[in-house]
Order: sequence, then C-alpha cells, then structure tokens
Amino acid sequence: MPNTHTEIVRNDDENRYEALVDGALAGFAEYTLTSQTITFTHTEVDDEYEGQGVGSALAQGALDDAIRRGDRRIKVVCPFIKAWIERHPDYQHLLAETPSA
Repeated sequence: MPNTHTEIVRNDDENRYEALVDGALAGFAEYTLTSQTITFTHTEVDDEYEGQGVGSALAQGALDDAIRRGDRRIKVVCPFIKAWIERHPDYQHLLAETPSA
C-alpha cells in the first residue's frame, strides 16, 4: 500500500470532524455543541478505508482538537470513540468526566 496522508479537519458547517486521506473524505466523527459541551455522537469510516487506522486517527485528532480548544467539556456517547478512549490511558480522564445517562 502506498504511503498516504491522513488529515483531520473540523467542519463546523456539518458539525463533524472529517478524516481526509490524500484529500478524499474517508470518515467523520459527528458532534453536537452546546455553550458548555461538545458531545461526540457518531463515527463512520468508509468501507474502503477500514482497517487502515483512519478511525483511530479520527478519534485522536478530534479529541486532541477539542482538548486544545478548551472551550467546552467533552462528552462521549459514540461507542467507537468511547472504545478508543478505553484503549488509550492518556485520554481516559475524558470518560471519567462524562456523566452516566
């Protein structure tokens, strides 16, 4: 497989973070915003990009951007991002801050 470049961008018009692989949309993580929170609700990766690390890059990129912005508490209801956080100890404090529904 040739080297590919994955870029994670925030698309506020669509309320989602997008994973672009060599400029093509490969997946996205949807969110909802309130004045105090950003809630990750759903993540999808195109079948063509499954198993290539796109989902992991997307989860990490989206969370890193939300942390860096620091303007809202982070909530996670998306099962994919929740599972990703559980596998990455440096991010597990985010789940601790998410109240159980």
